Amino acid sequence: MKHLVDYTQEVKEALESGKAVVALESTIISHGMPYPENVKMAKEVEQVIRENEAVPATIALMDGRIKIGLTDEDLELLATSQNVRKTSRRDLAYVLSEKEIGATTVATTMICAELAGIQVFVTGGIGGVHRGAETTMDISADLEELAQTNVAVICAGAKSILDIGLTLEYLETKGVPVVGYGTDAFPAFYSATSQFKSNFRVDSPEQVAEMLKMKWGMGLQGGAVIANPIPDESSLDEKEITAIIEDALQQAEAQGVKGKDVTPFLLGKVKELTEGKSLEANIALVMNNARVGAEIAKAYSTN
Repeated sequence: MKHLVDYTQEVKEALESGKAVVALESTIISHGMPYPENVKMAKEVEQVIRENEAVPATIALMDGRIKIGLTDEDLELLATSQNVRKTSRRDLAYVLSEKEIGATTVATTMICAELAGIQVFVTGGIGGVHRGAETTMDISADLEELAQTNVAVICAGAKSILDIGLTLEYLETKGVPVVGYGTDAFPAFYSATSQFKSNFRVDSPEQVAEMLKMKWGMGLQGGAVIANPIPDESSLDEKEITAIIEDALQQAEAQGVKGKDVTPFLLGKVKELTEGKSLEANIALVMNNARVGAEIAKAYSTN
């Protein structure tokens, strides 16, 4: 499959020289926010990684190729095209064979990052077990990928519209370590805390790097969740955001919103009910994750 991979010169040189490289997903660009804000945010995230002495590798699918790192032209095409397919593991072969433009989810970014030899991946929040999954079986492919693909995912926890308790139970069953970065709590995306705890706490990039090398050196397959809480100044109140999500869930049920339409509906409602604060929080946490991810990637490459 490596014959399908294209690297930008910057990423290629970094990987060949052993420099720290950080993978980035592309769904947040194609489906996360409108143009041109999406391009502006993508470039700012990449810049944060460079400022912290690592090389960003935003991943996307174009013309039957896996792009590890995007040029400015690639980024514009991804950000402005109308029919970009949100691509998870299920969709990957189809998107490549049909030469569609594909934006990578957490799961697909992990697959492509491992293929490219990148161990550290920064995103906003992981997918998980959806509320009501005991009847709908709506469980994100991100969790299965974390169980089998050797990439560390730096995130602000799981989106609070999910069933966080069941998500953590699922990860435990799959043997995926959930590490609180500078916190004992498991963060809930928009808020720095939740009613749940991480499995372990670490307080430095070096600790994370040592744990990852021990894990993979022992042949323990699968990734790790490095849960990095949103900065306090950008965090939304846990009780307030929980109430807003409950309200949004009731509206979804009343309007008959089901299946794959539930998540975008809920995120839209959360943005509306927080008067845009949720979008600001989203951007702040991604920037913070980029900084921490770069520091971890650097520690991993030098240890």
